[in-house]
Amino acid sequence: MKVNIEIDCTPLEARQFFGLPDVAPMQTAVMDKLQQQMTQNIEKISPEALMQNWLDPKLAERFQDMFVAMAGLGGSQKRDRK
Repeated sequence: MKVNIEIDCTPLEARQFFGLPDVAPMQTAVMDKLQQQMTQNIEKISPEALMQNWLDPKLAERFQDMFVAMAGLGGSQKRDRK
């Protein structure tokens, strides 16, 4: 025996029928906050901001220090063997 039941209702009506909460206000709040964060971060990736970060005079020095530290050449650790 095979029984098919079709229910024609909207998602909101289904949530109300099963007693689930309406999440639309929470989704709206989350999307508003996400939009606000995205608009704030867009300023960080503007061409002017990217050029300032890439052409920072101290950047080359930082890379050099990083590579020296990674190679183990930058420490002043001397081991005396007695």
